[in-house]
Amino acid sequence: MSNKRILGIDYGDARVGIAITDPLNITVQGLETIERKNSDKVVLKRLDEILKVYDIQTIVVGMPLNMNGTKSERAEITEKFIHKLKCKYNTIKIETMDERLTTIEAHKTMNFLDINKNRKKSIVDTISAEYILEAYINKLKNMLQKSDK
Repeated sequence: MSNKRILGIDYGDARVGIAITDPLNITVQGLETIERKNSDKVVLKRLDEILKVYDIQTIVVGMPLNMNGTKSERAEITEKFIHKLKCKYNTIKIETMDERLTTIEAHKTMNFLDINKNRKKSIVDTISAEYILEAYINKLKNMLQKSDK
């Protein structure tokens, strides 16, 4: 197994949550929340900085589908962002992961941990990015287990 990590992105309108795996791709931790300031340039600039620090092999972006599985308006905006990622980081594999319930799960987790309202806003996207990345890692593990059989 290489020491290349996987980066998870919860791409939102106002904020973008970032999570990352450990070097062995076993655990996931939240990295940060980027304030978009209505510009993908802000996000891409910060990703440049993150990619200088960490050796990333794959970027996983949460895809906001409707509950029935159809594409939402937000999904189309996210696809445009993914296109920018693919153009800019053409040596890194870019994947998507269904993120339908991640924000709900993130809010449940924060309520369980009794995190105050003001702090929730700044970390909900990071927690959502963690859930997206965990789902992706679990999918990879399941694929490996199936191929072993």
